[in-house]
Amino acid sequence: MGGDLILALDVGTQSTRALVFDPRGTPVALSRVAYEPYLAPRPGWAEQDPELYWRSLGEACRGLWSHGGVEPSSIAGVALTTQRGTVVSLDAAGRPLRPAITWLDQRRTEGLPPIGGPLGLAFRLLGVRETVAAFQADAEVNWLRTHEPELWARTRHYLLLSGFLSHRLTGRFVDSSACQVGYLPFDFRRLGWARPGDWKWRVAPIDPALLPELVDPTGRLGEITAAAAEATGIPAGRPVIAAAADKACEVLGSGALDPRIACLSYGTTATVNTIQRRYVEAVPLVPPYPAAVPKAYSLEIQVFRGYWLVEWFKRQFGRPEVERAAELGVTPEALLDELLADVPAGSLGLTVLPWWSPGIRIPGPEAKGAIIGFGDVHTRAHVYRAILEGLAHALREGLERIERRSGIAVTELRVSGGGSRSPAVVQLTADLFGLPAARPHTPETSGLGAAIDAAVGLGLHPSIEAAVEAMTRVADVRQPDPAARAVYDELHRRVYRRLYPRLRPLYEEIRAITGYPGAP
Repeated sequence: MGGDLILALDVGTQSTRALVFDPRGTPVALSRVAYEPYLAPRPGWAEQDPELYWRSLGEACRGLWSHGGVEPSSIAGVALTTQRGTVVSLDAAGRPLRPAITWLDQRRTEGLPPIGGPLGLAFRLLGVRETVAAFQADAEVNWLRTHEPELWARTRHYLLLSGFLSHRLTGRFVDSSACQVGYLPFDFRRLGWARPGDWKWRVAPIDPALLPELVDPTGRLGEITAAAAEATGIPAGRPVIAAAADKACEVLGSGALDPRIACLSYGTTATVNTIQRRYVEAVPLVPPYPAAVPKAYSLEIQVFRGYWLVEWFKRQFGRPEVERAAELGVTPEALLDELLADVPAGSLGLTVLPWWSPGIRIPGPEAKGAIIGFGDVHTRAHVYRAILEGLAHALREGLERIERRSGIAVTELRVSGGGSRSPAVVQLTADLFGLPAARPHTPETSGLGAAIDAAVGLGLHPSIEAAVEAMTRVADVRQPDPAARAVYDELHRRVYRRLYPRLRPLYEEIRAITGYPGAP
């Protein structure tokens, strides 16, 4: 039945990675296939051909066998993790009816009748009417029903990207319960489809027959079919084990299994997460997501377009580093680290509120970003450091909220995502949080988290706890600098935490005058 190596398939926004790990969590081989994140046939749209994801998955796997020095026969099993919230409409045979609507898509369905009756009154009394209306307007199913009714009438399977690829691998319309992050009638408390009569079926009206069967993480989704074996080179019959969405796998792969350890992800969407065994809402009436651990929850606070701000800075102000990096054959971020060294902690008071995109409740739909405290001493180096500090401030505020709601104090951090590759960013994080910040032994934490689930499902480790103990470790730990920590504490308490409450009335006025961001 093969060896003891685990194949983790990580299908992200910009690339697909095929990664092979051994039972100790050591990366054995990696093959990556890049692609454009999305196509935009209209402003605000973000679509992608579902077949591109499947082709890239096959190409990445074949790259392992041809260039990675790994024999397909050494693979014991497979796990899949994907980007969250990307939806695919299929016909009865599993063929895509239209391009996938990706998580970056901004289209909304305006003018839908609000939920009325006793339920609507309850939403009004609880102060969540706008939150529910935003869910309703953002739900892709409502857009499809309204704008493409003939196509929707032909839809026989409505899946997230993870479900689409699971079907291609196993021939079954099945998905992990821990991948169900999106505008779907999913019960986050029970970690399954909502019961009949639940309000989510009214806000996102979908025939339950269109949705996949759900399997908890570490459970078996099926086996590699002959067709999937031909497309990927994975031996037919190999087990496919349920994992979770990419962020949940990232938390597990960083080793943050204990709720006293928080995982910070400096990715396109920056997040702070802790795994909890009991249901806790970090923000009231906004549920936690499923964790990559069976029957557990991932408390998450997001900063939309988090590390995208670094890309924004590079485009607007980082041309010297981009050009020099190309000449030297290094990443622009490596040279941007030199800017950080020239600016003291706190950026001489320059402070960024990093809400470049609005939220649902924290921040609200009226939110915008801000940069305050400019003086003639400030340079682009100060702006760069202030952006990174602003992201860390926002994540620290989110972690403080998680600690209050869960009653558990966090004592250490794991830092993953693109920003974790920078020692300077990890040090800044330790200083601003006042906690030791560690980098995992591999930057491929999402793939490793999927491999951990697979290792348990395959019986290579007896439990999630044993697998995390065996397969995760830290590469290095940064301790907070006392002087920098003192500056950051004062700025966080006396400046950052007061910014959004004071600017919010102005943001609401801007929204009323300009219509941006739009209201559902």
